[in-house]
Amino acid sequence: MTALVDTAAGYRPGRTLPLRVEAVRQLRRRRTLVMAALLGALPLVLAGAFAIAGGPGGRRGEVTLMDTATASGANFAATALFVSAGFLLVVPVALFCGDTVASEASWSSLRYLLAAPVPRGRLLTVKLAVALAFSAAAMLLLTVTALAVGLVAYGWGPLELPTGGSLAAGTALGRLGIAVAYIFVSQLVTAALAFWLSTRTDAPLGAVGGAVGLTIVGNVLDAVTALEGWRDVLPAHWQFAWADALQPQLEWGGMAQGASVSVTYAVVLLALAYRGFGRKDIVS
Repeated sequence: MTALVDTAAGYRPGRTLPLRVEAVRQLRRRRTLVMAALLGALPLVLAGAFAIAGGPGGRRGEVTLMDTATASGANFAATALFVSAGFLLVVPVALFCGDTVASEASWSSLRYLLAAPVPRGRLLTVKLAVALAFSAAAMLLLTVTALAVGLVAYGWGPLELPTGGSLAAGTALGRLGIAVAYIFVSQLVTAALAFWLSTRTDAPLGAVGGAVGLTIVGNVLDAVTALEGWRDVLPAHWQFAWADALQPQLEWGGMAQGASVSVTYAVVLLALAYRGFGRKDIVS
């Protein structure tokens, strides 16, 4: 292989499968367009539900983030993140990262990509980078759409905090940005899990479903209080640590722990993906 690379005029491994080409391919796929439509429609559905119900109301005297949803556009965007971060945003991450390699295998085009020749490491890196970019774009799409819908429906104003007090609108935008960034980091473990499964199977639905299913299992285990301290090593235990950004004083402790747990799992799973794919006999 080395001799072929040395004698092939103009061959540059780093120029094979450009990011732009892969991004355009993934953008044109129907599942990408459908997912974008669903995420864009969610804030409209949520606003419609509040309009029909007459707005959220507190229960038993307790005030939650959901109860302040109609206070301002910033509150509405924060509520949209709250209702979607636990599960809904897991789906596009698992879809984009779990479908990317397995779909090529299911179409019997993976071996032709490698015969281009695209180095295996380069193939995985490009596909992972595009999948993560699309995952981040999905979160931004939901947040920006929710903010736009909230501004139209409830106006521009401070972010009313459930614990009392408020954040100025400008400060609230920065805090929402921190929340979205943390949600993305916390979803890296799901992304890496889906990507690893994608390199192990020729069935895209198996990789996507496996990642979503194991994420649900993690949420169930986190709900078992008898596990006590063991829950601290579960990524699901820290999935709502971004709420610390929506406090009068920004708290980094929970987000730092959650990010470290997620990144650790992600590094291990991605290492398994690269190692396994590098030795795999590609026949599809």
